[in-house]
This record gives sequence, structure tokens and C-alpha cells, in this order.
Amino acid sequence: MHTPDNWRKSSYSGGGDGNNCVEVAPRPDHVLIRDSKVPSRTVLTFPPATFTTFLDALKPAHSTVTDFARLRG
Repeated sequence: MHTPDNWRKSSYSGGGDGNNCVEVAPRPDHVLIRDSKVPSRTVLTFPPATFTTFLDALKPAHSTVTDFARLRG
């Protein structure tokens, strides 16, 4: 798989080197996600609509510990 050059980290990655997060590379027909600690490992690929649904679930209305636990099952 071609590794895109436009990997982005969240602005919430924290201090230091910010390597304890995931990186995202949007493409027209899919979104790639990888672990920033080991970028050479497997990349996850999702359709844009699925990734958008995931992000919507993480928005502030669902950011409490209770709501997050409910989302996890």
C-alpha cells in the first residue's frame, strides 16, 4: 500500500513528542489510520461515512466516561 505523505495527528495528542496517538490520512474514497508509535505497521482503512460516524460518536455530547463506556459496549 502506498503510504501518503499527509498524515495528521490530533491537536489533543498532548505534550512531548506527541507520539501517543493515532494519525489520520484522508483520501477521496477512504480514510487511513495508523498508530503514531509504530507507523510502519498495519494501516486501518475505513470508508469516509464510517469514519465520520465514529468521529460524531466522540463529540462532546458523548465524551463523558459513562457515555464512552456505553459506546464501547
